[in-house]
Amino acid sequence: MIARVLDQPLDLQFHVEHVSDPRAGAVATFVGLVRDHDPSVEGRVVGLDYTAHPTAEAVLQEIVQRAVTADVLGIAVSHRVGHLAVGEAAIVAAVSTAHRAEAFEVCRALVETVKAELPVWKREVLEDGSHVWVGMT
Repeated sequence: MIARVLDQPLDLQFHVEHVSDPRAGAVATFVGLVRDHDPSVEGRVVGLDYTAHPTAEAVLQEIVQRAVTADVLGIAVSHRVGHLAVGEAAIVAAVSTAHRAEAFEVCRALVETVKAELPVWKREVLEDGSHVWVGMT
């Protein structure tokens, strides 16, 4: 199992390779990309700055451990921190199981849990030079 918080580009193939298993009939993946807009914000997004709490990687590891079931053969998930340009991957996840339904279900639940629980904050940088913090309460 892989759970990482990194300040360098994420590689989907790396994640797929690390969950590959001869018993696997399916590998479900997810790549979350930086987009050039946010419907809740005026202006064009030109980048994101991700900041993580020092415990973020440990929290991610715990999320992965909770996602493991008897059907899961492998999980690899990484979240990016630092400055990301439009089009770069902010999160990459891969899950292998014997059957596709379980792979899809676990991968989706994993990504939703990471989004809800990982102590990583995002600042959207807009074309006009302003910025907006997202997910801060």
